[in-house]
Amino acid sequence: MLRLTWVQPEDLIGHELHQAAQDGRESDTIAARWHAAGGPPAPLRAGASPTPASPYLRALATDLLDELADLPGELANHEPTELASVMTRCPDWPARQPDPPAAGDGSTPTAAPEASEAPGASPAVAVPRLEAAWLGRAVGCLLGKPVEKLPLRGIRALAKATGNWPLHTWFTARGLPAELTAAYPWNRRSASTSLAENIDGMPEDDDLNYPLLNLLLLQRHGRGFTTADVARLWLEELPAGRTFTAERVAYRNLLAGVEPPHTAHHHNPFREWIGALIRADVHGWTNPGDPAAAAAQAHRDATLTHTANGVYAAMFTAATVAEAATGRSDIHACLRTGLTVVPPASRLAKAVHHAVRLAHSTVDFEKVVDVLHTTYGDYHWVHALPNTALIAAALTHADGDFTGSVCRAVSGGWDTDSNGATAGSVAGLLAGAPDALPERWTTPLKNRLATSLTDFNGIGFDTLAQLTHRETRHP
Repeated sequence: MLRLTWVQPEDLIGHELHQAAQDGRESDTIAARWHAAGGPPAPLRAGASPTPASPYLRALATDLLDELADLPGELANHEPTELASVMTRCPDWPARQPDPPAAGDGSTPTAAPEASEAPGASPAVAVPRLEAAWLGRAVGCLLGKPVEKLPLRGIRALAKATGNWPLHTWFTARGLPAELTAAYPWNRRSASTSLAENIDGMPEDDDLNYPLLNLLLLQRHGRGFTTADVARLWLEELPAGRTFTAERVAYRNLLAGVEPPHTAHHHNPFREWIGALIRADVHGWTNPGDPAAAAAQAHRDATLTHTANGVYAAMFTAATVAEAATGRSDIHACLRTGLTVVPPASRLAKAVHHAVRLAHSTVDFEKVVDVLHTTYGDYHWVHALPNTALIAAALTHADGDFTGSVCRAVSGGWDTDSNGATAGSVAGLLAGAPDALPERWTTPLKNRLATSLTDFNGIGFDTLAQLTHRETRHP
């Protein structure tokens, strides 16, 4: 029997019950009905429960998902999704920078170094800085791939057993005791392409597919794209099997005729998970010095699949990246900029503030991670809230250093490849150029990225930087 992951009602209901408890909906009666009927809890790490549900349970799960959707949530007022409502709750929302002049209006766009920009202007971003960002995203993702889905204790045990703790280089199976291999098996989809002994270019991953898609989005529709444009692009270019969690549910909803932004709501318990965050970098890369524009673009992208904190995570990331792309701010200023586009009363803002304070005050990053896991351990390992907090803590604790940032982000567990990718993108921007990144990270990538997306398979990071740069020069 074909077992589809992330879309079957009997697998969604447990996650929706968990989501309801987190956003203040009174769902105890519905939960009791589900469990009394023999309904299983949500799968802990996989996208599908181990055994198929009966037709009765599947029908019941569908009905209960509809009932849960109608329950009011006590946090809705503090955590809106509509952009206008988000902006009114952000007292320090950044001023929007004017668009750069369009070609043909008498002005010639320039790729001059950032330092030559006039004070207060929205600065250009140099091609080498964008290449470092693409490389950084790939490095961080690849570092986290083999340990994705492993518990924190497993990540630490594997690294320590091979002399790689604190984490400072690629994971390896060489010299690993057999009992550890059995106790903490590498991610089966990634082990053959992401360990030190077998890396040969950057393998395909959704953490790179989505930036490629958003680059294609800007090429086709410009920065005025709509959420419907995002949806059409996905249906045209993104294989359904390359989607997961909220993105897979939204994709299914589109095929069922559900229109955006309802695609983010309908039977989608993953709407506050990390998927929108991993799509946000391009919006920041192409709006250097304009975090408001970056956040607005990220919002239009994110609302195809996400709501509330899932959307804020994308906006926070885009705004942080937009400030980092200028080359004029340190990591701490970049993170403060990111927080200006997140409602201060939201759970995401509070978690990021907590993580940053913790990273500033704690010397040992293992202790930072332990506190974060204790505080936010009730959230799913793919949820945006704990992962965004960990990314902010890693960048803060490493003071923006590239190796320190990606290694801390991955060593902190949860969604390791996504966290490493975002930390690597930001730290790569701060580094400023590919040759500022250690060769042990960049050489194995061989300037080659694999993907199932049209016309991008095998593309080099230098070419991606050039293509991205073009999209920063047009309104």
